[in-house]
Amino acid sequence: MAQLIYGCGLRLKERVSLRVKGLDLERHCLTIRFGKGGKDRLTVLPESLEVPLGAHLGAIEELHDQDRAQDVPGVWLPGALERKYPHAGKEWAWFGVFPSRALSTDPRSRIVRRHHIHLSTLQKNIKRAVRAADLSKRVSVHTLRHSFATHLLEQGYDIRTIQELLGHADVRTTMIYTHVAMRNKLGVRSPLDRQGWIRQKP
Repeated sequence: MAQLIYGCGLRLKERVSLRVKGLDLERHCLTIRFGKGGKDRLTVLPESLEVPLGAHLGAIEELHDQDRAQDVPGVWLPGALERKYPHAGKEWAWFGVFPSRALSTDPRSRIVRRHHIHLSTLQKNIKRAVRAADLSKRVSVHTLRHSFATHLLEQGYDIRTIQELLGHADVRTTMIYTHVAMRNKLGVRSPLDRQGWIRQKP
């Protein structure tokens, strides 16, 4: 889950609400449907996640098949899709990539169905990892998305491309990452920082 947020530049809610049909492992891209502002967007899907994601999909497909065998109501669909396609929620394509293991009651319709895992699940795991790594800086799930943008800028990708990948409506929102990525404006590494140098007190 954390690798997807960092590797694709996702918001937390986009990650937990991700559907199977949004993954294109062959073309290494991911479609965010009904993201912020109700818009769809395309972002990169890391090639390194192809194998673990394939294994993960195989595991959750068993959960989907179990729901179908027990005639569990289909997953919730956004917008007017549920009214337009009343049986689509039972299709594998619309199943959540990170489903909850337990069924729960939909607060809107009072229907007992399978939802995605709770937002706090990854947040708690990140906090545990930060404590285990003994990091002094504040780190949250959103830090992974910030790192995605900052590292792309450091690799030389243009701001407009990064804006599209992040789904920012205004490029000025994306520009906040430039002050982090451009801390070394000269692009030159001092010989004092070369690997293997034995640092001594001045």
